[in-house]
Amino acid sequence: MSAGPLAPPERWPGADGQPISCREKLKMLAENHEEVAQVLRDAFEDAVLMGVDEAAMRRVLTDLVAALPSPKRPA
Repeated sequence: MSAGPLAPPERWPGADGQPISCREKLKMLAENHEEVAQVLRDAFEDAVLMGVDEAAMRRVLTDLVAALPSPKRPA
């Protein structure tokens, strides 16, 4: 089964390059993915329906993700 653009990835790569295999971690990752995808869809739809340029909103959302700080590094 191929993952669509809004489906979670079929494999979640670990920091060591090996796929995450813990069922509880995979469940949490899938739940988080679903929640984030819904929030992004809602925010994108609201913005576009309010007149924001689609390409501009995609850049805003992409920039937002790119700017997330790593939880492994001190702020």
